[in-house]
Amino acid sequence: MSRPVLMIIVIVLAGLGLAGLFTVNETEYAIRFQLGRIVRVDYAPGLNLKWPFVNNVRKFDKRILTLDTLPELMLTSEQKYVNVDSFVKWRIVDVARFYTSTQGNEAIALNRLDGIVSDRIRNQIAARTLVEVVSEQRVTTMRAVAEAANAAAEEFGIEVVDVRIKSIELPDDVRESVFRRMAADRQKAANLYRFEGREAAERIRSDADRQVQVLLAEAEREGQIVRGEGDAVATKTYAQAYGQDEEFYQLYRSLQAYRTAFGSNRDTLVLDPGSEFFDYFGEAGGNKK
Repeated sequence: MSRPVLMIIVIVLAGLGLAGLFTVNETEYAIRFQLGRIVRVDYAPGLNLKWPFVNNVRKFDKRILTLDTLPELMLTSEQKYVNVDSFVKWRIVDVARFYTSTQGNEAIALNRLDGIVSDRIRNQIAARTLVEVVSEQRVTTMRAVAEAANAAAEEFGIEVVDVRIKSIELPDDVRESVFRRMAADRQKAANLYRFEGREAAERIRSDADRQVQVLLAEAEREGQIVRGEGDAVATKTYAQAYGQDEEFYQLYRSLQAYRTAFGSNRDTLVLDPGSEFFDYFGEAGGNKK
């Protein structure tokens, strides 16, 4: 065999060897076909072999992918339209079933997945009122949509990881109606809080007034007791003073009576000069007449 022929044979064999090798990344599924029939799908990442010209290989992404759907008008249970914009997180879990059901065309898969998710969102929106749709129940609604869509997408070898609503826009007339209703609800709640606040304030004031009255009554009672004890001590002191010096005691009491009677310049008394009231207004030295 001549040298050129040998080189040609080596080149052909090398080409066939290279044609029989293919690599699979960690982020990929690989399907090997033989004459259009699937013969293997369980390829590990790395370098793998196939028969040149007999087998062909197709690869599909195994990562979580995003389907960004177009906004769509949907009806609530009150027959009011909302414009729903959502997206879907999905991935291939059964690559053989995915290929069989969609001919390996991702556009077909996305179109079918879009229809599945849209139908489930529409059903969930139709089962709820407008207030429920735009309230905190949105998370519960999306969880129910994801579960229903995942069950329907199993036949395509697809798993729906999550469904989220990006926005829910209302038509102008519906938006104004919702805003008015929400404002009325918030005003109602505010009025309730104000009423409860006034009621609580009245209770606090009533309790404070009651405590004030109790404190004043106790203080008055204690004051009466102290005054009574003081009057008793004063009476006892007066009695002792009267017993020691009767003349001085009478003088002291008369001075107190004068201070009380002549405490104001406007006071006018009409008395008999010879009455006992003027006993100490007599001669110098305080002698009685």
